Parts: sequence; C-alpha cells; structure tokens
Amino acid sequence: MIVILNPDATEAQIQHIVNRASKLGLKSNISRGVERTVIGFIGPEDALRVIPLEVFPGVDQVMQVLAPYKLVSREFKKQDTVIKLKDRVNVGGKKLVVMAGPCSVEGYEPLLSVAKKVKALGATILRGGAFKPRTSPYDFQGLGEEGLKILQRVGRETGLCTISEVMDTRQVDLVARYVDVLQIGARNIQNFALLKEVGLIKKPVMLKRGMSTTVKEWLMSAEYLLSNGNFDVMLCERGIRTFETSTRNTLDVNAVAVAKKLTHLPVVVDPSHGTGHWQYVAAGARAGIAAGCDAIMVEVHDNPEEALSDGAQSLMPDKFQELMVSCRRVAQALDREI
Repeated sequence: MIVILNPDATEAQIQHIVNRASKLGLKSNISRGVERTVIGFIGPEDALRVIPLEVFPGVDQVMQVLAPYKLVSREFKKQDTVIKLKDRVNVGGKKLVVMAGPCSVEGYEPLLSVAKKVKALGATILRGGAFKPRTSPYDFQGLGEEGLKILQRVGRETGLCTISEVMDTRQVDLVARYVDVLQIGARNIQNFALLKEVGLIKKPVMLKRGMSTTVKEWLMSAEYLLSNGNFDVMLCERGIRTFETSTRNTLDVNAVAVAKKLTHLPVVVDPSHGTGHWQYVAAGARAGIAAGCDAIMVEVHDNPEEALSDGAQSLMPDKFQELMVSCRRVAQALDREI
C-alpha cells in the first residue's frame, strides 16, 4: 500500500503517518518526488486497514500496489530514479552512461592503460573484477583485495567512478570500502542473504539479471535491496540462457523495454556478456540504447588474447572507439546523448 501526500504536506504530517504505521509493525519508505511525496509500507497490509489513512492531515490518496515488487514498481514512484555518483555521474535521465574496462583487474599498469583510453573515448565508470565467479575452480579467481586497491587507485588517478562485483556477505564491507558501485552478478541474483546485506549498505548497487531469471524474478530480487533501505539500485540485462548456441547468451532486448515500463530504476545493458563475442558487442550496445537503456557496460582490454578472463568478448580500444561513435548516433536519434 502507498500513501500519496498533498504537495503542501509538512514534515510533521509525514512523520505522524510514519509513526502510526511503525506502531502497527510496518516499515515505511519515503520517496520524495519533484511535486509529490509518496510513502510505501512494507509488512502485513491488513494492519493498515484498522486506521483510516485517508483522513490523516496531508494525505491525498491511498492506493494498493498490485505488483508483487512494491518499492521497485512505477506504482510506487512515477519518476525515473537517477543515481548520483560522486556528484559528477548520473545514471538515469537523458545522458547515457558508459561503463568500460577489463573483465578482471590484472595489475596496476594494465588497468591504468585501459582506464585512460576508455575515459578519453567517453566512459565515466571503470569496471574491473577483483573477485571472479568462474565456472571452473581452476580458472583465474581474481586478485581479491589487492585488485580492489588497484581499481580504487586507478579510479582516483583518472577521475573515473568504479564498479566491481561482490560475491559473498563477508565481502560486502570490504568491497564497499574501495568502489563506488557494488555489482551483484548473475549467479548471485537470488542469493537472498547477500541481497539483504547489500541492501543495508548506503552505496549504489547494480543488480545483474540471472541467466535463467524471469523479469519478475529479477525485479523481486531488486525489491530485497530496496526493502532493506537501499534505493540506489540499477538493473543490468546481461543476456539469458536459451537454446541458441551461436552466441554465449541471448541478449534480451525485450527485457530492457519491459523493465523501463514496470520500474523506475535505471536499466543497464551488458552486451559483452550478452553476446560473448567481441564482433557482436557493438550491435548489442546499439540495440540496448534503442530499447531505452540508461547505461551500457562493455569489456575493453589492450590485449584480449592474453586476458585472464573473458578475452573472447573484450574489445580492443580501437573497436571500443568505433562502438562509441555508432552508439552516439543511435542516442542522438532518440534525443539522448553519451
């Protein structure tokens, strides 16, 4: 259930509603829009029926949220959420954001080299994995905390924001100490203990869709984050598993449009994982932008042949430059910019 307040509702009136709900065992989440403030309630809604919220001072409407993902839905918040990173990068809105960098942090010099190149071409967020979830236990697992330190150092030296994956509840505080955005990977989308823990961290989160996850399940996982207090959540479509074998995954462009309709959260497209082959990454990025995404995440490496992970889907810097040129044309056609 949500309560829509009058434009002139006071802080005292808002707090009065929140206090009454709290006494009934309900958790309140306040969303302050440009014109209206909305209060969403988490808990047994039968409790709200014992008090006539419609007559409370400052209340305009009381509505049931029909979607199972209450706080994620556009019923709760009509305006698009814009996530601010270091007061210089906004994820959401007219300007598209580009996240780029190697799959894994492999060392200071290699990361710095790539970071300078992708920044010069328009990227504003540097990606790099320090903890890598690999199918084989014998594959490179990442540099751990040392990788995070390198990512933080390079981010500071280049002025790029940073994003890296957190895989375990025991890593949440550690990863949050070093990066600007925490990534929850496809394999952990229904790791509910991890979702709850990250929900308590007051730092932006990117939630990747699972390879066999429906849009509803994806949004329900995001609800775990918001219901625990973290509203700075972006959704990432990174390809799903289908019968098709010509690509690593099937980039579900439909899901981008569906998610933008159902939720107020920013949507990111990862065409690198979505296709698994560098030849198709630019096409996937353009398709995601055409479908309405707010950001793209692309893997870039100086020497993909020697990459410690995901070399086959990594772009050389010159190919990344070509991608940026073509993506800008698509964005401009939609009255957006990169």
